[in-house]
Amino acid sequence: MPAGRLLPEAKISEAVSCENCHGPAENWLRAHTRTDWSHDDRVQSGMRDLKNLYVRANTCVACHQNLDGDLRQAGHPELIFELDGQEVAQPRHGRRSMDKPGPQIWLVGQAVALREMCWQLAREESPNDKLAARAAGLFWLVHLAGKAEGRWPRVEPEAFGPTADQLEKVQRWSDQFAKQVSEFRWSEELARKCLASLAGAGEAFRETQIPTIQHARRAERLVLALDRLVTGLGIASTEPALSRALDRLFDAAQSLPDFDPTQFADNLKEFHTGVARILDSR
Repeated sequence: MPAGRLLPEAKISEAVSCENCHGPAENWLRAHTRTDWSHDDRVQSGMRDLKNLYVRANTCVACHQNLDGDLRQAGHPELIFELDGQEVAQPRHGRRSMDKPGPQIWLVGQAVALREMCWQLAREESPNDKLAARAAGLFWLVHLAGKAEGRWPRVEPEAFGPTADQLEKVQRWSDQFAKQVSEFRWSEELARKCLASLAGAGEAFRETQIPTIQHARRAERLVLALDRLVTGLGIASTEPALSRALDRLFDAAQSLPDFDPTQFADNLKEFHTGVARILDSR
């Protein structure tokens, strides 16, 4: 922010700080860097347990997903919460060796984002059509990813809708899903299953009874998911053809008004063919 646009009472110390993510610091600020303090010591003193993916997602989603209606009406751009990708973009100050796999971080974040969207829709007197479409698109994605592991909580796609009962049901389910995935013993095989499931969803975009805007919202989330999964599996940098196919998917999903479901389905089929070839060869 240019200095000339700041009010005299604006203080940088009151902006985003350590406490926004790690919690009130009064009881841990002076001692948390001590070498004789364990992780449990820090948590007991009030520091948030951000190693816990469920806690971390809940901490981040408050600023990176929720947007009050009056801000939206004033023209604030939409927020798309994607925990793994947004973490990678931030300066790291924790040990990478102690973190969970990127695809697991991604999926927990998506489930928490879905829960928050449902909560926000339920509390608005007049549900926002854009937010409802985004939530429906995200529900489709999380539900599809959940099919990769049968032990995760399941719910049928028909359960999502703008009514209070349906929103409450999906809100509870997505919270349960996030908790369960955060505690799951993740594996490369599970990431491969998720990638294969999502990459193979091309025919869903040829369903003519689905409104184009709903297809666009599904695609919006899907391309981000595919990016995090191929990155987590380490195949993005070693497979130029697959990276180019993914770039074409991003281009096809970039403009909501111009979205072409058939073209996106064709591009996704090409991507899926490349993914299947690579996964079969490993």
